Amino acid sequence: MGIKVVAKNKRANFDYELLDRYEAGLVLTGTEIKSVRDNRVDLKRSYVQPRAGELWLVDAHIAEYKHGNRENHEPTRPRKLLLHRREIRKILDDMAQKSLTMVPVRLYLKDGLAKIEVALARGKKKFDKRADLAKRDANRQVERALRQKYGR
Repeated sequence: MGIKVVAKNKRANFDYELLDRYEAGLVLTGTEIKSVRDNRVDLKRSYVQPRAGELWLVDAHIAEYKHGNRENHEPTRPRKLLLHRREIRKILDDMAQKSLTMVPVRLYLKDGLAKIEVALARGKKKFDKRADLAKRDANRQVERALRQKYGR
């Protein structure tokens, strides 16, 4: 079936320096996976939080399923991430020792299963963000000038 990207967290790349990336499964209810398949997901303000030796996705908004009934899910409930025990241990050690945080980068369907890509991240300072914006703007100007000169 392949990979179908459902949602991306564009703010993650802007607000954080992304270091190690991991692919994790998600524990979802029936109406949640149906909403994910309908692309009704928002990762903007979400983050990953450790609880009792496990990792949980917090504040990810998966909209209620439009054809659901009274058993529909709560849109922003915490969802458990499925990773190998050694990966969880390494992530928790890095978060504690290096004072890193973990943010979701994108949510996708892989062979029909919901997967989420999470990254260990270090927060960027305001001047880092400005430098990134300036670099991106300079690259756009160079591309524009090249297109005008060579007619691409």
